[in-house]
Parts: sequence; structure tokens; C-alpha cells
Amino acid sequence: MKPTLLILAAGMASRYGSMKQTEGFGPFGETIMDYSIYDAIKAGFGKVVFIIRKDFAENFKANFVPKLEGKIEIDFVYQEMDAYVNAPVDPERKKPWGTGHAILCAKDIIREPFAVINADDYYGADAFQKASSFLLHSCNEKTYAIIGYELGKTLSDHGTVSRGVCEVDDTQSLVSIIERTKIYKKEDSILYMENDKEHHLPGGSSVSMNFWCFHQSIFESTERLFTAFLQVKGMTPGSEFFIPIIADRFIQEKENSIKVIPTTSQWFGVTYKEDAAGVKQNIDNLLKAGVYPVSLWG
Repeated sequence: MKPTLLILAAGMASRYGSMKQTEGFGPFGETIMDYSIYDAIKAGFGKVVFIIRKDFAENFKANFVPKLEGKIEIDFVYQEMDAYVNAPVDPERKKPWGTGHAILCAKDIIREPFAVINADDYYGADAFQKASSFLLHSCNEKTYAIIGYELGKTLSDHGTVSRGVCEVDDTQSLVSIIERTKIYKKEDSILYMENDKEHHLPGGSSVSMNFWCFHQSIFESTERLFTAFLQVKGMTPGSEFFIPIIADRFIQEKENSIKVIPTTSQWFGVTYKEDAAGVKQNIDNLLKAGVYPVSLWG
């Protein structure tokens, strides 16, 4: 059975200032997602599931359905704030419950091993090839994976970023993800701020860009974890249920592991509005190098 690609596209894009998920960067208005889906199809994925919100569903479907029909199976899931909550939602809450909740919303749609990516990140063909191989041959109820990127290939020229630095053991399994905030380049060094002090980070550090590979059995445990999360933080308006919460609980259980699979791919994305020009230039360079056809979908 071919694996599925789950794309998280329900975010609010608060720092970017607009709907960056559907912004066109390619010569014919291709979004970053278009290039990810193209790479996924070439890598052997059989279905793409979009996690979106109902308030932009019509425009979103109009953008993607016509060009993807006949190329890959498509489905849509809405991340609504009351999904799997089973209680009144605090009226002060203005955004969904986070990436872990987004995965849970796909529980009734996905029946096979699947990868999870962000809509607004470019991951590269190598990452999809490695994810597909893992999902087809190595993924099971006890073994998940995360695609690890070199920190130096994930930074922005227009502001600081937050990255989850992967701590691994001698079997290249994930021990923990250490969240580092306010990471930036300074001359030939990569630094982050903590307690008003600069600290160095090796450019080759493996970091999470939210490219996960899961077995479908994850949904049952995720639902239990989300229920427990709501009991503790459900009335806190800004609380979010993130994928690393699920991953951390998973690896705490005996014989479970999350493999950190390194990729040579260069990441790029649109954290800030100023990143857009760089994304367009990167895509132009990939087109000139023949990585993608100029007209992606023909």
C-alpha cells in the first residue's frame, strides 16, 4: 500500500501577514505545496490529504483539485476548534489547537503509514524519497521517523527562527527535541539567545522541520493524549497540542523508537514576508537546474 502525505495547511500565518499557504512562487503561480506534492508523487506516495479550515476551503480546493486530479488521490480534512474536544470551547480561543490536533483530525481518513509536512516549507526531493522508503519498508507500530535537516540549511536572512534540535543516541534514534529560539547567523557562526546571552550551535546540528513519518496506529494514542491535554490546559486560550508532545510520549514507552533520517536537501520557507523574494529565487534556481519542469503540472 502506498503511503499518504498529510499537509498541515490550517495555520493562521500570523507573522507572515497573509495566506502564505496558497501564495504563488513558481512561474505559473505554483505554491510551495505544489513542489512538495510533485516530489511526493515521484517518491511513490499514493494520496495527499490537506488539513485546512472551512473558512478558506472553497478557494483552496479550487486551486488544487483541477491540477491534481488524475495524478494523485486527494482528500480534505477540516481542523475545527471543536473537533475531538467533546466540551464547549473557550470563546476567547482564536486559533486551532496545534499540529498534534491537526493530525488527530485526519483519524477517519488515513488508514496507512503517512508523512506529515508543513504547507509553507520546501523540503526537497531527497527528503521525500527517504520518507517514502521508510514508510514502505521500516515503519510499524513501534518505529516512526523524522527527517533531520542540517541547521545551517534552515535559517532565514530576515529574522531569528526557532528550531527543534534533535538529540540522538548511538542508533540514530531520537532522544529528545530541544527547542531553541531566536536562532540567527552572525558572520560565520550560528547563535541563539537564552537568558540574554549568546550561545553557539553547530551548523551541522540535526533539526526538525516538522517532516514526520508515522504508522496509522498513532491516531488512537494521539486521541488519548489530546483528551489528557484538554483536562490540564483546555481552558487556556493560547495552549497548543504540538506533534513533539506525541513524539515524546511515544519514545518514553518501552521498545518504541523514532529514527532520525538525515537529508541532504536544502530547506527554505516563508517565515517572514521578506522571505518571499528568496523563495522565488530558490525556485527559479531549481527550475534552471532542471530539478522541476517549468510548467509543473503540464
